[in-house]
Amino acid sequence: MARVKQTARKSTGGKSPGLVKHIVSKKQNAKTAAPEDTVEKRRYRFRPGTVALRQIRRYQKSTEMLIPKLSFQRLVREVVAAFKRQEFRFQVLALEALQEASEAYITGLFEVTNLCAIHARRVTIMPKDIQLARRIRGNAFF
Repeated sequence: MARVKQTARKSTGGKSPGLVKHIVSKKQNAKTAAPEDTVEKRRYRFRPGTVALRQIRRYQKSTEMLIPKLSFQRLVREVVAAFKRQEFRFQVLALEALQEASEAYITGLFEVTNLCAIHARRVTIMPKDIQLARRIRGNAFF
């Protein structure tokens, strides 16, 4: 294989990227050390934002629930137990309907919250954006 000419790179003062090489001491036998202490590859890091955009596309395509079912079920039982002392039983369809409605509400709220943050010339959403979004939507309690 032909050699490729390499150009100089700017140094940022940190550790040099690339491969981490292990030095085998002269005292060790080369046959036993070769399979273990070879070159380890560093994992590839995507640029900031690439993974986020990939996740956005993935979740926009999908229709499955975003919150795990058992976690949501525990939360519902905890909220009901806070209001009533006796234990309630729920049908599976009732829990699914509650989860579907709550996820739709939260997703819509975050959409409006993101628009509020963009309107304020920001990328990061803040609690005041959520409060404004709830006020615009007509939810009085926040």
